[in-house]
Amino acid sequence: MGRILAIDYGKVRTGIAVSDELQIIASGLNTVATSELIPFLKTYLASENVELFVVGEPKQMNNQVSESEALIIPFLEKLNKTFPEIPIERMDERFTSKMAFKTMIDSGLSKKKRKNKALIDEISATLILQSYMSSKNL
Repeated sequence: MGRILAIDYGKVRTGIAVSDELQIIASGLNTVATSELIPFLKTYLASENVELFVVGEPKQMNNQVSESEALIIPFLEKLNKTFPEIPIERMDERFTSKMAFKTMIDSGLSKKKRKNKALIDEISATLILQSYMSSKNL
């Protein structure tokens, strides 16, 4: 079994999370500048077996696609072209940033650390991945 890699795609930076090889536990991996995302993935995939990408799907409260989806579509095309052997699935990412912030508070992080948007993105990617894995294990 390979890992599942989740992506919380953003205009400036992107949070990345990965599962263990048994696809049981989701862990934050990194936050990278979005402009460096494909090179980062190439390096990571050179040493790790990833069998699936899960990319967050931003939706509005009425279930309509969010405006930021327009930024994600070109990325998905590039991701598919760069790694055609790895399928891509989407996962609703509504509320992940709010849940990530709450997780930071609940874990006792200081106010200074909670302002770290890169950490929020990484936690959001972890929540997307954990939600995906939970939905597949019903």
